[in-house]
Order: sequence, then structure tokens, then C-alpha cells
Amino acid sequence: MTEALERAVVPPVSDADPFAPETLLDPEPLHRALRETGPVVYLSRYDVYALARYEQVHAALVDWQRFESGAGVGLSDFRREEPWRPPSVLLEADPPRHDAPRRVLREILAPPALRRLRESWHLVAEELVDQVLAESAEFDGFTRLAEAFPLRAFPDAVGLGPQGRENLLPYGTMAFNAFGPRNELVAADAHRVAELSAWVNARCDRDALSEDGFGARIWEAADRGDLTHEQAPLVVRSLLTAGVDTTVHGLAACLYAFATHPEEWQRLCERPELARVAFDEAVRWQSPVQTFFRTAATDVAVAGTVVPKDAKILMFLGAANRDPARWTDPDRFDLTRDPSGHVGFGMGIHQCVGQHVARLEAEALLTALVRRVDRFELTGTPRRHPNNTLRSWTSLPLRVQPVA
Repeated sequence: MTEALERAVVPPVSDADPFAPETLLDPEPLHRALRETGPVVYLSRYDVYALARYEQVHAALVDWQRFESGAGVGLSDFRREEPWRPPSVLLEADPPRHDAPRRVLREILAPPALRRLRESWHLVAEELVDQVLAESAEFDGFTRLAEAFPLRAFPDAVGLGPQGRENLLPYGTMAFNAFGPRNELVAADAHRVAELSAWVNARCDRDALSEDGFGARIWEAADRGDLTHEQAPLVVRSLLTAGVDTTVHGLAACLYAFATHPEEWQRLCERPELARVAFDEAVRWQSPVQTFFRTAATDVAVAGTVVPKDAKILMFLGAANRDPARWTDPDRFDLTRDPSGHVGFGMGIHQCVGQHVARLEAEALLTALVRRVDRFELTGTPRRHPNNTLRSWTSLPLRVQPVA
């Protein structure tokens, strides 16, 4: 036994429920309490060890050898429970099983591919913004912009046909809920699990994809032997699961930020090249993905506490992204801040491989809005819907003042 394990301290215990509806809708009070309680907090309701400070969350994310993903990145332990769908070969796998799928996807989503998409996505964004503003200066920013743009641009790039795209967000909601406990949110999705899963799985087949999209390139990689043909549809599914919801809610966070921080919108209008910085700052500030789990591969010492082998570890990404030990004035959306280093896209070998795709989508939409909108303001109370993993929106009522 190492000296660190011999000198281990007992962590503070909390009976707080991070998956209570009121906490999912307003997580910051719990996040503050957990950060203040200690670097590791034992959550007795779920028998998990919580990390809410930036230092410990970042360290766990990059240490894939001791903080495993292969047992599932949700509360369920795949070694003891049958997962509801085949595990992700990216998110829920460790090396070496994780290596080939990530390498293939990283190559497919490399800068040359994104440069080819840039012009078309900017045109799509301009068409969408023109259409929305021509109809009314008041609209739901979530459904008309934050949701509408990614649901058009990203599935096109993957090679998905136009039919049934309305299933993507419900499927993502279901998938992200499943990372948490089997609560009423999971129960509410139960009647659609088979239907939505069948629809998504069918879209991942080679014959369902266009010949010029990311999906076809994944299947071509399987033909070359870079992947197995069994892995190919799972990699396509990973794109469709993780590539829509997080971007949608990240764009909604941008619109909410600019409606509540008008001085930052003026800063972006003066410097449109800050569009990607604005998206990253919004992701830090609102953290569309709030939590993920890991499993201790061995007894591991974390800030003096020993997390026992096979224990589940709940990482609060949203809390880390507002840790005052890492960020100055963390509760403020601020375009003068350098948000790089935030953990909203994860970190380490499991960091979101499609994050640059999301940034390109944000750049396209925000640039189109900069050219046409002088000011945003809220016309009502934004509405969120609780999700076990996502900080998600359902409505963002906006009024805009067009550029004169």
C-alpha cells in the first residue's frame, strides 16, 4: 500500500440529489455547495464519489488509465448491467478498443473537410436568419435558430436524408437521460426507446447515407480495414447522438448570453472574429453537458481521499467550468476572457472529437446574426427541460432590433 493510500482521509458525505428536477433546472447552488464542501464528496444517494472542482475534474478526464470509460460514462456499470444499446466505441471505450474509431473520425473531421463545409454553412445560416427576421422581430430563438440550423447543417454533412430528422433531438434527449439514474425522466422516454433506436440504427446503415457525407467516409474506412464493419455503424451513431444536441444547446446558450449581456453582443459586432470564442465562452458558462461518470480502475487517491476500485465517479463539468479557483468572475459571460481549457467538451483522449464542427456551426450562425441584428432582448422567461446530463432548453423568447 502506498503512503498516499495509508494516509487517506474520509471524504465528506452529502445526501444531495444532483438528479432532482429542481437541481437539473438550476444546478449552480449545488455546484457551489459541492465545491465548498471539498475536492471529493461522497454522494450517499447513489454511492458515487463527486468531483466538482476544476483541478480534480480536469485530472480525472485526462487520466483514462485510472478513471475508465469502458464501464460506462453514466451511473450504470456495464460490467454488472446490460446497457440499453451497444456501448459507444468512442465515448464508452478505452484504448485499445477506442483508438481506431477515434483516429478515423479525427481524420474525417480534420480541417480540410471543415474548410469545404465553411462556405455552404455560412450560406445556410444567412438564408435561415433572413427568413426568420423577415417574418417577425419576435420569435423563439431556440426553435427558430439554435435548433433549426444544426438540424439542417449537420445531418446534411453526415449524409442523412431529409426524412425523420425531427427524431434526432428526442433520441439525444433519451440517450443523455440514460446516463443518469432510472428516474421519471428515463421512464418518460421508455415508450419511444424501441422506435427511436430503430430509426437511428437504420440511418447508420451504409445504404441510408449519401455518398458524399461523413457517414460514407466512415464506411469507406471500414472497407480499408481502418475499422471493422461492425464498428462503422456505431461510429456513425456516435456522430448523430453527440453531434446535434450539444451544439443546439450551446447555440441557445449563446443567444441567451447575448440577450442578457448586451454589451458583449456589441463587442462581437465590433469584432466578429470572436464568434468562436463566444461559443466556447457560452459552453463554459452554461455547460450543455453538465456531468459524466468514470469508474475507478484501481484504488486511486484524489486530493487525499481514496476512491475505491470499481467505484463510480461523478464529474460535474458545469461546476468545474465555474470554479472561481480557475476562472475570474466565473458566473459572468465575458468575451474578454480566454475560455480555452474549459471542460465543456471533455478533456484528454475522450474529448469531443467533433468540437471543431460545433465551432464552425456557431461561427456561421453568429456571423450571419452580426450582420443583421443590432440588439437582442428577452420577451419572456426562457424555459428549460430537466435532463439527467444536458442543460437543455425548450424555449427562448427573443426580440431583435435589426441593423438599420
